[in-house]
Amino acid sequence: MTTDSKTIPATLIAGDGIGPEIVESVTELLDAVGAPFQWDPQLAGMAGVDAVNDPLPKQTIESIRRTGLALKGPLTTPVGGGFKSINVTLRQEFGLFANLRPTKTIVPGGKFDKIDLVLFRENLEGYYAAMEHYVPVGDDPKGIALSTGFNSRAECRRIVRFAFEYALKNNRKTVTIVHKANILKLLTGLFLEEGRKVAEEYKGRVAFNERIVDACAMQLVINPWQFDVIVTTNLFGDILSDLTAGLVGGLGMAPGANIGEKAAVFEAVHGSAPDIAGQGIANPLALLLAAVMMLQHVGRQDLADRIDLAIKKVITEGNVRTKDLGGNASTKDLTAALKQQLV
Repeated sequence: MTTDSKTIPATLIAGDGIGPEIVESVTELLDAVGAPFQWDPQLAGMAGVDAVNDPLPKQTIESIRRTGLALKGPLTTPVGGGFKSINVTLRQEFGLFANLRPTKTIVPGGKFDKIDLVLFRENLEGYYAAMEHYVPVGDDPKGIALSTGFNSRAECRRIVRFAFEYALKNNRKTVTIVHKANILKLLTGLFLEEGRKVAEEYKGRVAFNERIVDACAMQLVINPWQFDVIVTTNLFGDILSDLTAGLVGGLGMAPGANIGEKAAVFEAVHGSAPDIAGQGIANPLALLLAAVMMLQHVGRQDLADRIDLAIKKVITEGNVRTKDLGGNASTKDLTAALKQQLV
């Protein structure tokens, strides 16, 4: 049992493909440390379509609205049929303005070792607002495709301030604002302008610098250790966060959090991997690391530290690793090894 007897309601979405397998593993480990979550299981993705012909059922949305907290496995958005991206819908529905993607070396001895950086991506605006249409050219009704993005001063300020506040609370030294204001002078120029204003408020407490996005991408693969906290717009954040995941072994080790003022959704960043679903070989670590972030979010750093330490011990020893990490362990093998190391 946890030392804090208070239970915290939370929505649990098993997801598609390998989702149910890794969710089972993660909830078993959360139970083992006495995590305070009282789960409300809900459907989404193809499971939602199969049940009620909706990839994001109203009941699931109502559950998250009630709990303000969710852990979700990977979801598959159905192709065709007019279904909108589930992740985009969740972000918009609950105003999940901040996408938080930590990148930390867990498997030692790789090309890039001792990586420890955090990327914040603005989640609601930019080009992912997806205001798109075609312009006819001659006989071709789709001769030109147009996409319009937007950034607002308010959201630019909010995501940059969120990154600086995180840096303060977590003893981070530097925030880097990433932009393309040299070309997209208005769209990302506004982001840079507001970011600089926010940075001034933290002068003397958190250092600040800025990078053009293409230069940042190059520097991340030449010398990633120079970065501490990165904050950027929606499209750039999507691309750079996958790049940073590649520094530590790929999306199989990449947790993510989507945070708003009224709700927070924690997830594994990788897909549903239908090709290995049901084989019992999926790596649960990305979702487990997301659950660690969820524990930190509700103020249970003590439990988060216990799971973090177990992961470090098991992976460093290297005897029990799933196939994607160079081993032959099953999901259950890795879960059992992690459980054994929990102290």
